[in-house]
Amino acid sequence: MTTLLNEDQLAVVETTLDFAREHLAPGALGWDQDKHFPVDVLRKAAALGLGGVYVREDLGGSGLSRADGVLIFEALATGCPSIAGYLSIHNMVSWMIDRYGSPAQRARFLPALCAMEQLGSYCLTEPGAGSDAAALRTRAVRDGDHWVLTGVKQFISGAGASQVYVVMARTGADGPGGISAFLVERDDPGLSFGPNERKMGWNAQPTRQVLLDGVRLPADRLLGPEGGGFRIAMNGLNGGRLGIAACSLGGAQNALDRGLAHLRDREAFGATLLDAQALQFRLADMATELAAARALVRQAADALDQGTADAPQLCAMAKRFATDTGFSVADRALQLHGGYGYMAEYGVEKIVRDLRVHQILEGTNEIMRVIVARSLTGARG
Repeated sequence: MTTLLNEDQLAVVETTLDFAREHLAPGALGWDQDKHFPVDVLRKAAALGLGGVYVREDLGGSGLSRADGVLIFEALATGCPSIAGYLSIHNMVSWMIDRYGSPAQRARFLPALCAMEQLGSYCLTEPGAGSDAAALRTRAVRDGDHWVLTGVKQFISGAGASQVYVVMARTGADGPGGISAFLVERDDPGLSFGPNERKMGWNAQPTRQVLLDGVRLPADRLLGPEGGGFRIAMNGLNGGRLGIAACSLGGAQNALDRGLAHLRDREAFGATLLDAQALQFRLADMATELAAARALVRQAADALDQGTADAPQLCAMAKRFATDTGFSVADRALQLHGGYGYMAEYGVEKIVRDLRVHQILEGTNEIMRVIVARSLTGARG
């Protein structure tokens, strides 16, 4: 993780790895089994500045770059990919409010979000609008000095526990130009939640439907300009994809380290498994693929920091490659453990389950290919 980092970045990595070892790794298996969302631990992370990684410092943020962020989320995921993944989403919400919010919105929401006294959720996906996000049907209708929101959001991380929801809703015609973004609070009348979903992984954070039944919001809850919601959502996802990519790297690195330790300790046919060249080659491939994915994630983060024209394409490339690689490395690490890898107490199968969803959320990896292909061919849509 520490290749080609400057002194400040090395300090960020060391501090975050220490936090992951002390506060995430010991509880990770129990949180997964009990489906427990450790909000107290999130607030400890916020004390290190991890609740507003990209938020400007005037309201409690850390003011760090995307290049710093991918180091942070990779390090956090070595302790628990599920909690690291939620922290990435929370930071996406905080960044969107910092970047697009009015001075009054920033002052109202950001201090509590940065301290993680309040948690944030991102509400784009719907039961009938996942990959085709521009087809969302949740509607916001202007009524005097208010907006009235009606619709359903699906697969929302943190739903029910979060206090702040960035909700994309249709205020105009069909298509991306008719979508606006709103700030909804948990106590707003008409807002409710479905049951906690039963999931393959990411069990340490809740995932629920967000139900909007005539939620009436003051006009000042519009985030950014009317009709600008889809652009806000997509710009948020560029950074969110890097966060999830980095989480895949951290989870996979943990799995690889566990696999190496197991091979070193386990004996068969009169020698340790680590003496077998075939297994050494597997480890070499896994380490090489992770290094390549890490380089691409960092390149994309630098491009996003610099605002280059190819940054969205690179973020899509990095998300696709790192999440596919991370899952593959973790799955092979499980295989290296033999039957022990399948047992919950060894922790590897949890990593595999947690990393699988990274290939789906923040835009499926099929959609990442669409983004890259359109960039290459000049196609629109």
